[in-house]
Amino acid sequence: MKIKAIYLLVILSVLAVRVNAQERYQATWESLKKYECPDWFRDAKFGIFIHWGVYSVPAFESEWYPRQMYQQGSAVYKHHIATYGDQKKFGYKDFIPMFKAEKFDANEWISLFIKSGAKYVVPVAEHHDGFAMYKTALSKWNAAEMGPHKDIIGELAAAAKKQGLIFGLSSHRIEHWWFLQGGRKFDSDVMDPQFADFYGPAREQNETMSPEYMNDWLLRCTELIDKYQPQLFWFDWWIEQPALEPYRKSLAAYYYNKGLEWNKGVAINYKDNSFPDGTAVYDIERGSSKAGKKYPWQTDTSIGKKSWGYIPAEDNKSPNELIDELIDIVSKNGNLLLNIGPKPDGTITQEQQDVLLAIGKWLKINGEGIYGTRPWDIFGEGPTQIEGESFNEGTGKGFTEKDIRFTAKGNVLYAFMLDLPKEKIVIKALAANTKAGKITSVELLGSTEKVVWAQKPEGLVIQPSKTWPSECAVGYKITKQ
Repeated sequence: MKIKAIYLLVILSVLAVRVNAQERYQATWESLKKYECPDWFRDAKFGIFIHWGVYSVPAFESEWYPRQMYQQGSAVYKHHIATYGDQKKFGYKDFIPMFKAEKFDANEWISLFIKSGAKYVVPVAEHHDGFAMYKTALSKWNAAEMGPHKDIIGELAAAAKKQGLIFGLSSHRIEHWWFLQGGRKFDSDVMDPQFADFYGPAREQNETMSPEYMNDWLLRCTELIDKYQPQLFWFDWWIEQPALEPYRKSLAAYYYNKGLEWNKGVAINYKDNSFPDGTAVYDIERGSSKAGKKYPWQTDTSIGKKSWGYIPAEDNKSPNELIDELIDIVSKNGNLLLNIGPKPDGTITQEQQDVLLAIGKWLKINGEGIYGTRPWDIFGEGPTQIEGESFNEGTGKGFTEKDIRFTAKGNVLYAFMLDLPKEKIVIKALAANTKAGKITSVELLGSTEKVVWAQKPEGLVIQPSKTWPSECAVGYKITKQ
């Protein structure tokens, strides 16, 4: 198997440099550093992430149910025994027939996402649990042959293409190496050899992956690329393992060359240190950046505060909170990938639908200052500071009307107040006689009301509107000489 793994890497490396070696990517960091993030990603700003799988059936605590149900003594372990019986008689596999997706309608989902203002969609093709949400030649444990008996990824890809939404997908396959290892520590169905092709390898997290497993990961990734032609491929944190480096490089070269072949810009999302700066698009989970970044980047977060997958007792974020996050991220050269967790029958909860529609309503008014913009000289001003990056949500007190964020298009600047102003607005960065230049006009997005403003030494002073066009953040279009 080691020879086969090496052979596959050689084949992919050859494919990466075919036709024109100067234009094609090679499986080296030097070559991959020539990559440039596509304009569609930089212009889109807002996408939808979808965590949906077998774990939506037990719908308890989080999408990590399959791992936690085999962690002896955990709340999920105890809940599972009390609700379904012991893990030898009723294991994770036994939820698959209960995952029917009988009300799933890909076209309805995509229509909702478009109404939310999203420009791309990223469903999870395979989560840590090892159940593929697509028809794969590499495992019988997939949604086309079991459970829903539907190629979920294929249907979403077709619906997205039909309705003009850019399609991406994610793979969390690499974490499956250790995800179910708790089931090997007691008498559970993970120990049953007849299910080894689903539950395995179930090794320890500190064990180096075998070449066979990494080869399988690479095969699954290339299969997804070839079958669905995603323009974005999202990966979780564990692909950064040192042993996977040659496979990462080969995968990136293969995918980027496929993008050239399709004549479509493609992007890889990664976390931590999996890729050198500029060779792919950096992603921050449930957080933001303290400052603007040189390269385009992305935040992935969920509407639900507790779980990425569906749970009935979810605590959902408000539209106001998410709109503020979106503006802050965009001002710093980033995108927001916002997750939903559908129910096992294929419906999206009304609460999460309402949040998406509220964001879409705001973007209809203010999208001019979001879509297609680029960072300005500074990302903003105001009292609220963001500390850290990943998992820093909820650590601050929230944004205020004094927090201002900027975006730009040519000589047009957009300034967003992250709460409804109650008194005059003073934008210090736009003071008279500064490098900001002379301002010629100020308009309130979504309003025909004449804006009362003056550019003074202390800043651009704007008198508050009598009526605001939205209930969340407000944006001003500022034209300069």
